[in-house]
Amino acid sequence: MLQIKIVRLHKQAVLPVYATAHAAGMDISACLDEPLTLGPMSTALIPSGFAIELPEGYEAQLRPRSGLALRSMISLPNTPATIDADYRGEVKVILINYGREAFTVRHGDRIAQMVVAKVEHVRFEEVDELT
Repeated sequence: MLQIKIVRLHKQAVLPVYATAHAAGMDISACLDEPLTLGPMSTALIPSGFAIELPEGYEAQLRPRSGLALRSMISLPNTPATIDADYRGEVKVILINYGREAFTVRHGDRIAQMVVAKVEHVRFEEVDELT
């Protein structure tokens, strides 16, 4: 199993965790000092309270939680969001409220999933036409 270094930036941060043994993504929770309300069609950058150090050749993808999307129309507008291997800042999630009613995010709410994936760098060969 791949090991990834993680730093808790805030004491109250909830670290990523797999909800089940076969889950592809880890739940990411909001790290907020006070509740934040998202009005309809508004966005907010939600801190997670942690930073990670991915090994070279890997990325972390942030994805919406299907339950939030189904019940409350809360999603990530830039899905999947990519965290590059050389990024060392706090993991933050852009949330958007596509719904008609305000939605309140509280500390500890599971707001996204994080999937770690291997990536390949490629080199392009310019040609006159494709086969």
